[in-house]
Amino acid sequence: MATATARRRLREQPLAATIALTIVGYALVIGTFLLDLPIYPDLTQGQVNLLTHAIAVINAATTVFLAAGWYWIRAGEVEKHRLSMITAFVLILLFLVVYLTRVGGGGDKLFVGPDPVYYAYLIMLAIHIILSIVAVPVVLYALILGLTHTPSELRNTAHAKVGRIAAGSWILSLVLGVVTYLMLNHIYSYEFGIVIGPLF
Repeated sequence: MATATARRRLREQPLAATIALTIVGYALVIGTFLLDLPIYPDLTQGQVNLLTHAIAVINAATTVFLAAGWYWIRAGEVEKHRLSMITAFVLILLFLVVYLTRVGGGGDKLFVGPDPVYYAYLIMLAIHIILSIVAVPVVLYALILGLTHTPSELRNTAHAKVGRIAAGSWILSLVLGVVTYLMLNHIYSYEFGIVIGPLF
């Protein structure tokens, strides 16, 4: 009964649910970066490296499922599209857990390389981060509509339009994330930095 009520509320108020979930997600990320939350384990440099590699694998897998979902909907395979997009969303939740654990428990890795490459790295990283932030509410809105409406009902919603924006920005963000990972960890070098607790 509670599940049916929650589903009905999501269906009737997808924008309100999107806003609420976005605020929760942003608060968790901002809290990890700006506050010294005692919820993360202290990590060794080896564990930070392991989690960094895991994040890259998760991001690459998410990109594959997003691209597959895009392909399947264009091919008219609605159920395969739906499963691909849900899998991509579950993977991004896994990414969030691993990423926040790495940042909250082990500090950061700072790029070391020639100046022109360093600036290119920073530009790609900035675009990756901005797209990640912007994509959250768009992805959530498309997902909520997709989960609470039938395929025929979705034709009368903004799901297709919002979904294209969500998938496009999400895929570009993930690809840039993987490229910057390769630059930082395999092509050039890095130094370990420490996240210094509260910034205020």
